[in-house]
Amino acid sequence: MVAFLLELGTEELPARFVDEALAQWRSTIPQTLADLNLGKDATFEFYGTPRRLAVLVRGLPLQQADVEEEVKGPPAGAAFKDGVATKAAIGFAQKQGVDVAALTVRSTDKGDFVFVTRRVLGRPVADLLSEWVPKWITGLDGKRLMRWGNGDLRFSRPLRWLVTLLDDRVLPVTFDNGAESVYVSDRISSGHRVLHPGPVTIARAEDYVKTLAAAFVDVDLESRREKIKTSAIAAAQKVGGVAIIDPGLLQEVVNLVEHPNAVLGSFDAEFLALPSEVVMTEMESHQRYFPVAKAADGKELLPYFITTSNGDPAKAEVIASGNQRVIRARLADGKFFFDADLKQPLEAYLPRLETLTFQADLGSVRVKSDRIVAISQAISAQLSLDKTQASHVAQAALLCKADLVTQMVGEFPELQGVMGEKYARKAGAPEEVAVAIMEHYLPKGAGDRLPETLTGQVVGIADKLDTLVSIFGLGMVPTGSSDPFALRRSANAVVNILWSAGLKLDVSTLLQTIVSAFATKHGSVMKVSSEELLKQLQDFFLQRVQTLLKDEQSVDYDLVNAVVGENDVEYSQRALGNLLEVRDRALFLQQIRDDGRLAPIYTVVNRASKLAAQGSLDTQQLDVKAVVKPALFQKKSEQAFFDAVGQLGAQKDYGALVGALSAIAPTLTNFFDGEDSVMVMDSDPAIKENRLNLLGVLRNHARVLADFGAIVKG
Repeated sequence: MVAFLLELGTEELPARFVDEALAQWRSTIPQTLADLNLGKDATFEFYGTPRRLAVLVRGLPLQQADVEEEVKGPPAGAAFKDGVATKAAIGFAQKQGVDVAALTVRSTDKGDFVFVTRRVLGRPVADLLSEWVPKWITGLDGKRLMRWGNGDLRFSRPLRWLVTLLDDRVLPVTFDNGAESVYVSDRISSGHRVLHPGPVTIARAEDYVKTLAAAFVDVDLESRREKIKTSAIAAAQKVGGVAIIDPGLLQEVVNLVEHPNAVLGSFDAEFLALPSEVVMTEMESHQRYFPVAKAADGKELLPYFITTSNGDPAKAEVIASGNQRVIRARLADGKFFFDADLKQPLEAYLPRLETLTFQADLGSVRVKSDRIVAISQAISAQLSLDKTQASHVAQAALLCKADLVTQMVGEFPELQGVMGEKYARKAGAPEEVAVAIMEHYLPKGAGDRLPETLTGQVVGIADKLDTLVSIFGLGMVPTGSSDPFALRRSANAVVNILWSAGLKLDVSTLLQTIVSAFATKHGSVMKVSSEELLKQLQDFFLQRVQTLLKDEQSVDYDLVNAVVGENDVEYSQRALGNLLEVRDRALFLQQIRDDGRLAPIYTVVNRASKLAAQGSLDTQQLDVKAVVKPALFQKKSEQAFFDAVGQLGAQKDYGALVGALSAIAPTLTNFFDGEDSVMVMDSDPAIKENRLNLLGVLRNHARVLADFGAIVKG
């Protein structure tokens, strides 16, 4: 067994590309070696820094194992005539490098064919790796790749060296990117730019990590991550504080340094008068600093920061001084923007929203704000909010986008909503209005927190529904690979907010209202009719509900279909009319499947539901006496069934309904299969209809819980 090292040296790579490239290699390299029958005993270690991508593979054989493979040839009838090989058989044998006598005839589902088994000799692993290394490099994909050198190679940054070692010998690899850009492998890498400038010779593949460590390069991402965290925590403790380490920022910093060192810096305490979000954004988003706070919640900052240096630790004071000058200038700008924005109330910024385009065909953000206000009012009416609550919702809806045209948000777009909350509070707006301006953007991504105030929930739902209706109205429906307006995320957010807050909102009716208003105002740019737009949106929401129930609530797919009403328009409308009920019914169904209560009623109710579908009884009919005529009964089992269904009543409690259905199950079993069983599809139309109606009433009672016809297992 041998070890193989591949290191690709580059100019400083974007932090995100390091992660993206290594993720691709983690997928492609093991799979390639497995396909080549080389990966059975192999182990893989992937490394990366701003200036290199590397993989170390241990446990590779020196050569592929020989394999036997079966090759299918021409039909037997064409290969042999009267037992004599034809030109087709001879040509096939010659192509496979075997004698005609080695051919065999075997039957297949398409007839008799000629087959041959041949031995394929394994190739040296060195030859295979030499072929695949260029493919692994040129196959890397990413954003904003550029051409480097004279050829067609597209890569994130210029390539500078290539190391390929098989144990202690250089594996010859060459790939051409134009006359002046021929890359030839070697054992020469490069050390840290400052602490060990110049070449580094790697003697053996397995010496990679320790050889680079001696040159002040820590190639292990997890090792660097731990060093950065530990040193930042220690630095903050020196000034009695806690380092605020955002996971996303930490991951970025890991890919910005090769030899991390924490450097503690400070800034003027006067800047702590700024909102902490402004100070932290300046540090984290713009300077990649870790803020220092009094406590882990980060609410009260200290006038310190921690930067992770990639330079000489002996120059820490110089590095700190330079960074202090930079952060002072940045915070001074932030203070200027903040003070300037506060010279007028948030409402005064509304006219300037006319200058900000929401979407080219839909006009300005000011126009969108008006739509959000109207939708918020419709939601307030549905929820029967009192006068004060409705007033707060209307005010927050009007102001929720106003901070987009402030100087602070213009400089720091990530503070949208956050600054709106600050400015609204400074202007004397009710606390619930101020908080809602920030909350209406939530959740900002998967796993993010949801709005907690009723006002924030209503305005957030209104904003997301407006975006959904508007973009769908322009025909920009998400595809499997494209969702530039994050419409799936918006629909998921609406559903999750309703479920989390327990809001009983009729989404179907609300969508009708929004679509109608949108068509009235923007009909000239609509790419679909109002009817088709409404159907698309309803289907889209049902898909999101199904996905959330299956993926986040762990409900079996058939139970989800049974409550959502797949291919059942009436049931789908019911689902969108009360998404809280949909979730509760789905979770209850999963519970009774797991505890065994579903199985006893599933078979008979499912059978009844499927037969009832062949009748014409309205699915809302629950009164068996109104649609079933006992005078037409021919068997005692019909009367027993009739009496049992009559005892069901209008069960609104799911547990009670399941209990009642369990009690009726033996009666229904006897109706179908007992000694006194009946043939539902009787030749007499009147008797047939009577029996279908009897089954239909049972189905309708069961439909209070679920469409049992959609359940495929007990």
